[in-house]
Amino acid sequence: MEKLGIGIIGCGNISSAYLKAMASFPILDIRGVADLNGNLAEQRAAEFNVEARDVAALLADPSIELIVNLTVPKAHVTVAMQALEAGKHTYSEKPLGINFAEGQKLAAAARAKGLRIGAAPDTFLGGAHQTARAIVDSGTLGIPVGGTATFMCPGHERWHPNPDFYYEVGGGPMLDMGPYYITDLVNLLGPVERVAGFAAAPRKERTITSEARKGERIPVHVPTHVAGLMAFANGAVVQIGMSFDVAGHKHVPLELYGTEGTLIVPDPNHFGGQIELLRKGCAFEPAATTEPYADGNYRSLGVADMAHAIRSGRPHRASGDLALHVLEVMEAFHKAAETGTTISITTKTERPAPLSESLVDGRIGR
Repeated sequence: MEKLGIGIIGCGNISSAYLKAMASFPILDIRGVADLNGNLAEQRAAEFNVEARDVAALLADPSIELIVNLTVPKAHVTVAMQALEAGKHTYSEKPLGINFAEGQKLAAAARAKGLRIGAAPDTFLGGAHQTARAIVDSGTLGIPVGGTATFMCPGHERWHPNPDFYYEVGGGPMLDMGPYYITDLVNLLGPVERVAGFAAAPRKERTITSEARKGERIPVHVPTHVAGLMAFANGAVVQIGMSFDVAGHKHVPLELYGTEGTLIVPDPNHFGGQIELLRKGCAFEPAATTEPYADGNYRSLGVADMAHAIRSGRPHRASGDLALHVLEVMEAFHKAAETGTTISITTKTERPAPLSESLVDGRIGR
């Protein structure tokens, strides 16, 4: 299949994972990388043997069909809109935008121009999560009842060299980590209909403990502990907890409950991991992963799937509709906390098709 020209805007921490993984997908032809910090773009270019260019040059290049937007969250929609204006499809790091209104604006602009938007996370396409999806679809769990989704840590200032944006508007544990969990739950259970939630910000400042800026204090502008419930269209009710304020815990990342069994789903921030299945009346047992892309960090699998979809004319899986739905759900937790009410979700999205439908010889596009 004809390669798709790719331009990458944003050369921060996550760009290394993308550039490394893109080598796994022959359809992706990286035509250049750009960053407002030219030195950073030059470093990434040298590291991965690609060309460093400025943003305007990438957007003007007719050989580039898809812009991969790896900027900080508050710049996601601005950069994606620039890509659309240049006549290019765009795929953004998570979240799609820092609020639902700007996500809607981006989706409307893409529709008007007949272009595609996509967004991370794509980890739900990993082998462990696609295998979990197959178990759910097989009916092994019976009627879906509920589940839990848990991410809790002391905060990203422990390791990130510049953690400020995690505590600015558009950050916080829900918008930062929620996309992995909620996207995977939509993959497993379908769309969300209603949300209830509570939120807290126990500290107004955080102290950076990563080496480069160790001891520096940064302000907190968003809730850092969020808990709530999601009522899914299929009837399941899932508890969720996202926190940057917890020293440690013993919850697994994802549990799904059905009338006939329980499924332990591994960390949705990764593509693989151990699945465990309990059938009613029995004990938990490991479940073998049967789908590909579970043996590494394939952060760009969603980009590759989108490229193949553009070439073949089918829907892509890490889609704008999915990302917009997840963004609305995440914002609804904050609205529910502020208003003390249950929030109805207005967007509708289909469960993405199983990745197995697009595999050839066990891999996408081969």
